[in-house]
Parts: sequence; C-alpha cells; structure tokens
Amino acid sequence: MNSDREPHKTPPSPQWQHYELWNKIRNLIYALPNYFDTEIFVRGIDVPDLYAIGGVFSAAIESNLVELLNTTRNIWDSKNEYSNFSFQRQSQTFPDVLLTDLYDKDNIILGIELKAWYALSKENEPSFRFKIDPESCSQADLLVVFPWILSDITVGKPKLLPPYIELAKYVAECRNFYWTKNREDTKRSGEVIRPDKQYRVPYPAAKQDASDKALEDGGGNFGRIARSGQGNLMDSYLNEIRNIVWLGIKIKHWIQIFKAIAEGREDTKIESRLNKVLRNLNE
Repeated sequence: MNSDREPHKTPPSPQWQHYELWNKIRNLIYALPNYFDTEIFVRGIDVPDLYAIGGVFSAAIESNLVELLNTTRNIWDSKNEYSNFSFQRQSQTFPDVLLTDLYDKDNIILGIELKAWYALSKENEPSFRFKIDPESCSQADLLVVFPWILSDITVGKPKLLPPYIELAKYVAECRNFYWTKNREDTKRSGEVIRPDKQYRVPYPAAKQDASDKALEDGGGNFGRIARSGQGNLMDSYLNEIRNIVWLGIKIKHWIQIFKAIAEGREDTKIESRLNKVLRNLNE
C-alpha cells in the first residue's frame, strides 16, 4: 500500500461466498445496543473518578459483546449454514474477535477489532491507538467502536450508544495517508515504518509484529484514529454522538458539566463554567 495515494474503500465483493453473512453481521452490530444487558452496576463513585474506571468497564463490555454476537446466531445464521463457526475472542493480537471454524482454526471468515469508549471521557473523543498494518487486514475485517454511558449518568448500568463501524483496512490506510501528508509541511518526518513483509498478512499470530509505527512520534499520536483521516475519519460520527440527548441533556453538554466540576478547580471557576453550560442549554 502506498501511503502517498489517497485511500478508497474496497468492501468485500457481493460475489464473495460469505458476503450475505458479512452484511448481516455488520447490520447486526448496529443493532447490538438494543440487545445489550449486563450485571455491571456502578454506585458510589465520585464524578471525577468515573474517568478512571472507564478502561475496566470497557474490557468487560468487549467481552460481553462477543457473547452477544454468539447468542444472536439465529439472526446472522438463520439457515444454519455456519453451525461450525463461532465468534472467538483473542488477546494480544489483531483483531480482537474472529469468526472462525471451531474445527479448523485457520478457516476464518472475518475479524473485528472491537473498542469500547466512555462517551463522557475528558478527552471528548476515543483515545485508543489503531496501528495494524493495512496488509494485515483482510477485506472483510471491521473496526467497531462502541461508546457507552451509565444509565443515570453517574450511577447505573452501562448502556451502549450507536457504534462506529468501518473497514479496518481502509482505516489503516487513511491513518498512514494522514500521517504522511500531515507531516509534509513540518520539520518532523512523516515516514511510517512498516513491519517485515512476512508479517504483513491477515490474522497475524500472537506476538508477531504486524503493526506500523511512525519514525518520529514525540507526542505518541500515531494511530489515534479520532485525530486521523480525511477530514478526520470519525468527525461526523462523533458529532452525532455528542448531540444525542440523554436524560434531557445532550452528551456534549454533559461533558462540559463534568469538565466544569473536574477535581481541583476552585468553586468560583466551577460556577462560572456551569453558568456557561446552562446558557448554552437555554440557547
């Protein structure tokens, strides 16, 4: 893949033998928030500390989503044509989830890189890094990001918001294209260092170095998809999430409220910022 050439989406061909299955799974993922339920319940945590537990709950949500995909088999395999296949989670390698043959681990239909993101996080955007090389993604692989929020904002069960779904290969290509072009007019090199050719294949084995890295990345921003891409890959999606109304208030205003009462601020500054948020709510 040439990072100097603007990327274009290339989804699986409708002639692919598994295309109908792939399309069903992709559509099902959009609907998963309607099926999601968990025993996790949060209570007694101060607002400033909710940011710190985000990572813990994200891991639990990712695990639950794999179970949910398997329990909705009647939707994606209504004709029982894939009885040998199951979604399996794997750690320490790309992708997080494989739809694989239980009797032949090398028979893989697709992979899902699954990320969960606390929608009220301080950064106001997902902070995960996606560094896999484009050639290590199959055409059918997906990057799926699920924002979540507590049912009653500061207490309750995690609830999923609509997911971001994109072709993993396309995202990786956009990331490299962005990094290379974004550095053209600066003193820093925009070179992307790719792994050895032997590792640039779909579904790399655990511990194989199949990820790209930037030659110069002092800020550690390479792979931050929320800050990458053509016009930024996630800009439109994130704007939709921020404008979702939860308990009568938009997500973006909840974020401003949380920031206003961040730990360590003086009362006068908190009041000033809260008043600004309230004025925005009334406009």
